[in-house]
Amino acid sequence: MQEPFDIEIGPVNYSVFPEGNDSYTIFKDGKEYIQIQKDTSSIWLKMDYKTELPIFEEDEEVNAIGQAIEKYVPEEEDEEEL
Repeated sequence: MQEPFDIEIGPVNYSVFPEGNDSYTIFKDGKEYIQIQKDTSSIWLKMDYKTELPIFEEDEEVNAIGQAIEKYVPEEEDEEEL
């Protein structure tokens, strides 16, 4: 599973915690903010906390976070030297 990582959108920093199956828990300002899930190649959905079902409303912030997640490239750790 992918390790948690940070992304930046404008002046806002988000911490991203992969949950598997294209689902992510997003933290903003050190607090749990939203859960999102990839729907299609360009649409991301916010998940309802109580039902854990997707909310089918277009949300620019959620889509921006999702696009930043897709563009994120993990930093490679140095391979063990021989």
